[in-house]
Amino acid sequence: MVSDLRSSIERAAPRRKKWPWGAGIVAVLLIAVSGFALTRGGGSGAQATGDGKPVHGGTLQFALIDYQRSPDPQWGTNYAESLIGNNITDKLTWQDPDTGEMTPWLAKSWEYNKNLTEFTFHLRTDVTFSDGTPFDSAVVKANFDQYVHGDRKLGILPNGATLLPGYIETRTPDKHTAIIRFKKPLASFLQASSFTANAQPGFLSLSTLKLSAEQRTDPKKVIGTGPFVYQSWKAQVSTVLVKRKGYNWSPPALKHQGEAYLNKIVFSTIPEASVRTGSLGSGAIDATLDVGTTDEKSLADQGFEIIHRAVSGTSIFFNFNSRLFPTNDIAVRKAIQLGWNREALKKTVLTDSYSVATSVLGPSVSGYADYSGSVLTHDPKKAEQLLEKAGWKRGPDGIRVKDGKKLVVKLLGINNLVVNKPAYESIQQDLKKLGIDLQLTVVPIPDYSANVAKAKTDWNITAANRSRNDPAVLNLQYSPLLGNGSYLGEDSTGVDVDEVTKTLGRLELTLDPAERKQYAKAAQDLLLDKYALVSPVYNPSQVIAQAKYVHGIIFDAQSRNHFVNAWKGNGK
Repeated sequence: MVSDLRSSIERAAPRRKKWPWGAGIVAVLLIAVSGFALTRGGGSGAQATGDGKPVHGGTLQFALIDYQRSPDPQWGTNYAESLIGNNITDKLTWQDPDTGEMTPWLAKSWEYNKNLTEFTFHLRTDVTFSDGTPFDSAVVKANFDQYVHGDRKLGILPNGATLLPGYIETRTPDKHTAIIRFKKPLASFLQASSFTANAQPGFLSLSTLKLSAEQRTDPKKVIGTGPFVYQSWKAQVSTVLVKRKGYNWSPPALKHQGEAYLNKIVFSTIPEASVRTGSLGSGAIDATLDVGTTDEKSLADQGFEIIHRAVSGTSIFFNFNSRLFPTNDIAVRKAIQLGWNREALKKTVLTDSYSVATSVLGPSVSGYADYSGSVLTHDPKKAEQLLEKAGWKRGPDGIRVKDGKKLVVKLLGINNLVVNKPAYESIQQDLKKLGIDLQLTVVPIPDYSANVAKAKTDWNITAANRSRNDPAVLNLQYSPLLGNGSYLGEDSTGVDVDEVTKTLGRLELTLDPAERKQYAKAAQDLLLDKYALVSPVYNPSQVIAQAKYVHGIIFDAQSRNHFVNAWKGNGK
């Protein structure tokens, strides 16, 4: 989640110095959401009932496309890192993945002032870190202070610009009361207090916070309050977690009492989809993340369970560079919105685990509005009319030309999701029929990150998404004061930058559901219709294939998995 890189893949800027073992394999960043597993075509199911009473013990072998580059959850910027971090740390609150409601976790209750600049949390009194030290308001303060401001001496850089913008301080009037204060209204902070995605502020012990970035690569020194603790970590290979003895503070919403059921979880890095699928079929692993679209049906036919959830946050989007030729022309932006066949994408690229985007917000986010009947429809005739009227004429090779320049649109995307590249290629073919030359550069995360730093001058479109179950994700992603995903500036032709800034900023001014819905609709109208700053593509899902004896893997509201309720039946 880096505003200065304008990255909407929630890839936070590295908080630590560059690790000697390099950037590694592509990341899984775009993950599914919701608190209960879904089978294909099914509804909500019990989290830990499965085919009977939960079984205690056993080891879960779980495959990931990517690996954990550091055991420090506050540094982690890919899915493997956030997923693992969520199981060794806890948060102040738990967000209901179906309703979006904020519910207790390490905080029993909370209140906030009228201006939404001060949030008071009343903490549980029975929580401890795995080293036996207490979780209290002093720990909350130490974590937020370091998370936001960093510590140069320890090699830890600031990391709170988008999640906790305007953070002032955490006050500690007593041992179990923490008051977090901000310079400006920040309605989204209440949701941020449950945040479990990349560069998450999962609480670490005071002993861990004193360590340098390099010292935190020793997993035994990374201490959290979560249901699991580190046993081992081997970069690019595996991470092993074991059950935390004495854990008994899961979110009440999960209805889980006591310790985790599993004794151990082995997270293995298997970059190739075919190898992950083969390992599942052979019984070498019990479950695998990021199932290929071509493997879903075959695995289901073999008797494996396919569980999935759509990402809660934004869709996979094409963010248009409003200051770079030719996407500085609103006619080009609108033509791209109208110029590709969504039904064809659905039939040829997506499975039932995914859906075509009908807004820049995902359908599960409060304030979502459906634009499938207006700006987000397939209307090539209207797209051609827009281009012709704007002076874009067909050249001898079919590509349109204006003022001697071809209609070439350069796209930078990520290949970490199996759907991304084929989806972009489908759109590329449709736009070529209109005379738009969409040139694709779809690369692994490290290459994407290097390129997105110069996207302002080199790329017309950055394609990614951002998972954040709050309508203020639009402000965080697109406000010129924060993410500025469309590079708005004084030379953004035909765009009232102040209007965009104020409209998006209203999402931080209230927690009233009706008002936020109104502000979210206004924000979507500007981004999608009035200024056409973004073209949503599809709603990503994270898809897991698991053996029938695996139960209780949870998808949370930030699209990450929790294993406190997970168990293996049938003697496995």
